[in-house]
Amino acid sequence: MKTQQIETLFDNYLSAFRSYDLDAVVACYHLPCTLHTPDKIVLVNNIDDCRQELNNIFTQLKQANTAKIIAQKSSYMSINDDLLLACVDWNFIDEQGQVFADFCAYYHISILNSPEQKLAIINVVSHELANSLSLAHEFSISD
Repeated sequence: MKTQQIETLFDNYLSAFRSYDLDAVVACYHLPCTLHTPDKIVLVNNIDDCRQELNNIFTQLKQANTAKIIAQKSSYMSINDDLLLACVDWNFIDEQGQVFADFCAYYHISILNSPEQKLAIINVVSHELANSLSLAHEFSISD
C-alpha cells in the first residue's frame, strides 16, 4: 500500500516538474515545510511562499534549457505510522543531452490522517550523489 502511494506521489511530482505545473507541484507539499539545498534552508509557511520558491526552481530549470528529468534510483523506509523517508537520485539533462545537475534528495513525507491517507512532502534536503543511500524499499517513478 505505501509503495503504491509513494509511487503515485512521485509520479505526480515529476510530471508536474516536467510540465512546469506550479499548482500540481505545490499540491505535493504539506505546509509549512522546509526546503534545504547546499546554499540555503527555506521555511515555507504558506502557499504563496511555496509557489514563489517552486517558481524560482522552475525559472532555473528553464534557464538551463532542461529537456529531461530522470529519477535514477529511488527508495524509502517507514519512520513511524505517520512519517516516511525517501531518497531519490535525480539527473537533470539539457537540450544537448548533457547532465547539468545530478544530486540525491531526501524527502520526509507525512502520511496525513485522512480516509485515503494522502502523502505530502514536509521536508526536502538535497545532497551530492555521494551521499545517496538505498533505503529499505525500492520504488519506481514513471518516465
